[in-house]
Amino acid sequence: MTFSRRHLVLACAAAGTLIAAPAMAQGGSYPTKPISIVVSYPPGGDTDAIARLFAEKLTQRLKQTVIVENKPGAGGTIGNTFVSRAAPDGYTLLFTPNPFTTAPMVMNLPASASYDVLNGFEPVIKTAVQPLVLVAHPSVGVKNVPELVAQAKGGKSLSYASPGAGSPMHVLGEWLNKSAGVNLQHVAYRGVGPSVNDVVAGHVNTAWVTLGAVSQYTSTGRLVPLAIGDAKRSPLAPQVPTLVEAGYKDVVVGAWNGFFAPKGTPAAVVSTINSHMNEILKQPDVVQKLATFGALPVGGEPSVLGTTNADEYKVMSRVIKDLGIQAN
Repeated sequence: MTFSRRHLVLACAAAGTLIAAPAMAQGGSYPTKPISIVVSYPPGGDTDAIARLFAEKLTQRLKQTVIVENKPGAGGTIGNTFVSRAAPDGYTLLFTPNPFTTAPMVMNLPASASYDVLNGFEPVIKTAVQPLVLVAHPSVGVKNVPELVAQAKGGKSLSYASPGAGSPMHVLGEWLNKSAGVNLQHVAYRGVGPSVNDVVAGHVNTAWVTLGAVSQYTSTGRLVPLAIGDAKRSPLAPQVPTLVEAGYKDVVVGAWNGFFAPKGTPAAVVSTINSHMNEILKQPDVVQKLATFGALPVGGEPSVLGTTNADEYKVMSRVIKDLGIQAN
């Protein structure tokens, strides 16, 4: 089973046609000065690259400079907290992946150093989803999750990599461990890139990663895709089954990203950014660029992001507590 960069582009192009396009809101004279998009991770990663793509497009549409400001550290909570305390005037935005929702749960930070996940921000737009995939080095000798579980139950020592303790990939890996009654050893890395490098090299047996990060390796047989973490198969890799299909009906974790603004940001300003972003997400070059990150554009009203965040908080708070996951 393989999926290629070409398949990612075609799937994303098809998905891009489904994005809702609400009417352009009247944001008054906004913006009258440069806008800062805060990214709570270092430069060079997927989140930073996608944010810079959106900043460029917003600059063109708003006729005002939009810059990306990196504020990494503490699992993303430093930058997220900064935005939660910024002036609610539309000139400071947060672009974040879904660890936004779970980071405070796994970091054990005091309230003074963290943020209110559910009530501390105004959702602006859910920009994209990035399905998570479990891949294995060919030397493991498995083609699907049942075969992997059988090996683990048979006494073979196996490991899985994630881009960090407390990440959605870590949660997914431990959730599968518990549901399957196995104990694949977790190996935490600092980012997706290092985890992919080590599973390709065979230093770890398997890894939970985003699709785009491994497409070049699965298409050439250097990695074997075993399962998708979403509830349904992904159009980016339709031949790869889900964990639900493998019998783990409750084990569902995906990745998403989106824009938030500080609580109290005027509704007209939120609507203006939302409307521009919905148009940006339909542009063919944006759809194709997102495809290189294994991402499908989403869009829609701000409430789409708000509902996603609230639903994930409800589910993940229970799962993280049950599994005892911490970002050590």
